[in-house]
Amino acid sequence: MVIWITGLSGAGKTSIGRAVLDLWQQTEPAVVFVDGDEVRRLLGQDQQEDYATAGRRAVAERIVGLCKWLDAQNMNAVCCTISSFPDLLRANRDAFADYFEVYIDVPVATAEARSVSDLYGRARRGEVADVVGVDIPYTPPEFPDMVIDNRAESGEFSGFAEHILRRALTR
Repeated sequence: MVIWITGLSGAGKTSIGRAVLDLWQQTEPAVVFVDGDEVRRLLGQDQQEDYATAGRRAVAERIVGLCKWLDAQNMNAVCCTISSFPDLLRANRDAFADYFEVYIDVPVATAEARSVSDLYGRARRGEVADVVGVDIPYTPPEFPDMVIDNRAESGEFSGFAEHILRRALTR
């Protein structure tokens, strides 16, 4: 199974995804964590030009390919990535043996307030370009299997993880 967690930068995808991974590995050790930022660094696609729409699409396609490769080997994956390409999200439903899509819904203002790197502020000041939610539109998934409203500042992700994993494994 691939649990695909998507949302804006700062939505909490990675924190929630790691909590899902930790919980899932308690009963199923064959689970891999795939994080969009980590894959970018691994592939050497973390230069400024790689964040333009074409570069983002290329990275998104590689992440899908990586998850397909894991799926073909009967490995479970928790994939956390912005995924702002609706056609790729639609294709994911047919690409994997079992697929569960989670949208972490957070307004841009909340994500901006959480940003340790001031990504959104730097984009608004023109210091960086190609930021999804500022100068690249974000398209939420059309038909996610689950929507998590993560506006709260509690930082408690285990409840989300339990909810996601229970729904994903029992549907």
